[in-house]
Amino acid sequence: MFARSPNHGPEALGLSGKFRAKLRTENRKACPTASRSRKLSPQLHPEPDTHLWSEALFAAEILLLHATPVYYGFGVPHGDDSGVVIIPGFLATDLYLMELHGWLGRIGYRPYFSGIGINADCPNLLIQRNLNQTVEKALKDTGRKIHLIGHSLGGVIARSLAAQRPKDVASVITLASPIRGTVANRAIIHASEAVRLRILQEHGEGVLPECYTGRCTCNFVDSLRREVPDSMIQTAIYTRHDGIVDWRYCRTMTNANDFEVPGTHIGMAFNPAAYSIVAERLALAHSLK
Repeated sequence: MFARSPNHGPEALGLSGKFRAKLRTENRKACPTASRSRKLSPQLHPEPDTHLWSEALFAAEILLLHATPVYYGFGVPHGDDSGVVIIPGFLATDLYLMELHGWLGRIGYRPYFSGIGINADCPNLLIQRNLNQTVEKALKDTGRKIHLIGHSLGGVIARSLAAQRPKDVASVITLASPIRGTVANRAIIHASEAVRLRILQEHGEGVLPECYTGRCTCNFVDSLRREVPDSMIQTAIYTRHDGIVDWRYCRTMTNANDFEVPGTHIGMAFNPAAYSIVAERLALAHSLK
């Protein structure tokens, strides 16, 4: 079961009426009876075919990754030693991104863990206190623009950071990241509300009252509404089998930037098809310098 957070969504993030209209049109095409059954169901979208339990299949994606040539750097373009900062998802740490970190190093990039600890704090503070320092280190070490890759909520943070630092970021890649609003499994919505309460208790006046909602007026949320320059390569990789968030919100709505792969939400961090796309898009970014 997916639900829209009362504090999130296209309207809460200030998305254009044009995007919302386009999204509604796509939904009607996917489910022609949706408009007629509106009185019976208040949901914005029909129920997805996947559920939270399907995410257990991510273990198979890890095994598949290790069995593919891509994992060992074969059959994909290699890098130019530029820095790549990787950002974990909701309630996670950098540790589960070790496979991605090692692979980026094998194909010729200089990977950096985010250094944010557990991703269960005000994103604005995570950027100010941790991520900006990591970006500065990568810039100093490499002497060139860096790339950002974020999984799930980490991708939303990456997109915001990219808009804040357009002169420092060559590309931003999001993996199953709801960059257009939050329509998620009910269990995830409940967990995010618990995190929000903890943030308010811990930081008090150090955060805004609407922190961790789409109504917040902090720089993090404001940056999500900004366009990034055309010179920055954007990539959104998503799966229609996502059991955590609604895949429709994980796209930029620009066909050239959106890539669908088979797999699960959690498994996106280990997905060989996603890794191939990441390698291609990183190579594209440094070829345009």
